Amino acid sequence: MAVKLEKFGDQHKISLSKEDMAGKQEIVINLNWSQEPKKKGFLASLLGGNQEIDLDLGCYYELNNGEKMIIDGLQFSQGRGGSRDQRTNQGCYSNAPFIWHKGDDRGNAGGESGENIYVNPKGINSIRKIIIYTFIYEGAPNWTATNAVVTVQVPGNESIVVEMGKQSDHRNFCAIAELLFDGKDSITVKKLVTFHKGHQECDKQYGWGFKWQEGSKD
Repeated sequence: MAVKLEKFGDQHKISLSKEDMAGKQEIVINLNWSQEPKKKGFLASLLGGNQEIDLDLGCYYELNNGEKMIIDGLQFSQGRGGSRDQRTNQGCYSNAPFIWHKGDDRGNAGGESGENIYVNPKGINSIRKIIIYTFIYEGAPNWTATNAVVTVQVPGNESIVVEMGKQSDHRNFCAIAELLFDGKDSITVKKLVTFHKGHQECDKQYGWGFKWQEGSKD
């Protein structure tokens, strides 16, 4: 069973038991998408139909001590990542921020792709907020072709599902969901699905307060 958030602002509150808080199970945030087969021909090339779509899963997080950062493939590419128990640009699972991105998945045409962020239940009362986003790193902004779905899996609870839907927005960045932590072993997941021209524009709307520069995974 799963709880599906249908429209902007829909939310669902979930609580963890003492057993879950002991860290025996982990919170998993998954982005999954599929690729439609490449189109052929000159016209398809002009329209971007010959290029595979590479989605990236990322998150903005804010801790109760004031620390805030983003984690995505642009931040930990080119060998700057590491294991989940060592603090790197991928985050850290065992210690603050208790959030760790498993890594980039370039995917392949016609198959399933996926990326995961793990949250340590031991740290949920240290976290204030997480905003989950995805962006199209390569390929034309064709959200309809991706069938992207974000699933938040919390131990002992039904999965929370946020679907992108058949979106036709031309912008390549989407803030999908917000996770609010109340400091009392509970998390509220809220659907966003707002589109932006990039990290900086999303930052402006949600007030993250970062300074930005161009980046690449190559």
